[in-house]
Amino acid sequence: MVCFCFLVDQTRKVRQSKPAAGICSRCGGGASVADMKTATRFCYVTIYWKTWRALICTFCGSILRSYR
Repeated sequence: MVCFCFLVDQTRKVRQSKPAAGICSRCGGGASVADMKTATRFCYVTIYWKTWRALICTFCGSILRSYR
């Protein structure tokens, strides 16, 4: 059962982004709207993926708002 924890992972990638109005509340950097893709993999084979939109900071990379 311990080995099972290392065989499943989840990756999050930015597919496309464009500038947006606003600033980050954590670092004060600019914000951008990004199309994100989350993929759940088992033994490096994608078994589930989902695309969604988020408002992210361009400096620190934190997710400010999620539109799922």
